[in-house]
This record gives sequence, C-alpha cells and structure tokens, in this order.
Amino acid sequence: MANFVTNDGVRIDYNDRGSGQPVVFSHGWPLSAAAFENQMLFLGSRGYRCIAHDRRGHGRSSQRWHGNDMDTYADDVAALVESLDLNDTIQVGHSTGGGDLGRYIGRHGAKRVARAVLIGAGTPFMLKTPDNPNRTPMDAFDQIRAAAPAGRFQFFKDLTLPFHGYNRPGAKAILDSRRAITRAGSPPARTRGLATAH
Repeated sequence: MANFVTNDGVRIDYNDRGSGQPVVFSHGWPLSAAAFENQMLFLGSRGYRCIAHDRRGHGRSSQRWHGNDMDTYADDVAALVESLDLNDTIQVGHSTGGGDLGRYIGRHGAKRVARAVLIGAGTPFMLKTPDNPNRTPMDAFDQIRAAAPAGRFQFFKDLTLPFHGYNRPGAKAILDSRRAITRAGSPPARTRGLATAH
C-alpha cells in the first residue's frame, strides 16, 4: 500500500494496481479500500488502473480525532487525484463514498472526472432539515454515536448483517471479512464521521 500526506498532516494510504484509465474508488462507512479488492482485481486485469484509498480514520490511514466530515473527505479525494496527477478518471463511490464523490465534484469540479458511478450511495447532505425533508433525522445519527462507543464490537457485528445486506445464506465469509474491515477504523471516524456526513 502506498500513501501520501495531506496539507493538514494526515497520512492517506491507498492501493494502486494496474494501468490504463484510472478508476478511483471511495469506500462506504465504516469500511476501507479493502472493500474493493474484487473489483480492483477484475478491472485491473482488464486494462484499468485501480486506486482505492482508506478514508482518514479508516483502515490504515491516520486516525485523527478531527477532520471526519464530508468536506474533508472530499478534499482528501482531491488530494489523492492531484498527488497522482490523475485525469479522465472514473470515480466510484459506494454508500458514504458516494457522498464523498458528490461533495468532491461540488467542491473541486469535474475537470479530472470522465464518469461518476454511485453504488447504493449516500448523499453529500444526509441530515433531515426543512429544506431536505426526505433525509435522515438527527436522532438516528445520535443513536449511532451513542451505541458505537458503548459496545463498539457488538455494535458493528450487529450492524454488518443488515447494513451490508449479508443476511442471506452462504454469505458468512464475506460477512466475516466486512466485520474485520470495520474493526480497523478509529472510533472517532466511525461515530463522528457518520454523524457529520451532513
């Protein structure tokens, strides 16, 4: 895994495999770049350069208390793209990573983006407000912030089943993998990152 350091001193680790048109993956909460291993293997063997980073506070990237918000996540995507001088990118965002992608394009423009792919994507603004009535109420975020630190390993074990859709027969290996990935992130990123995704 390679890495770069952001302007605020955070180390962002990333996988960079293959060659060709770059595909940049932004993972969902509370996962890491490891969530895209199969997609990177598939696309990398078919003429694409695949880059997946561990969002700050997740996986092997620096685990800082601050900066776990959508603007900073989007700025980190921009820093990754710029540090590797990527152009004509296919940007893929899963879940919260889709929010990162939307915020990235909103803040930094689409000059380096050829296509955007959203997979079960969260929005760049998830909080229910009078102007955004069909989103998630703040009490749902408050419940997650309270439950995760109180018993975080049980919380993420329970969350993985319905949240990642692995409540079907034959999904045990994938489920175990997702649980392991989830445990690698920092508590502030796993609780504050989701709650500040608005």
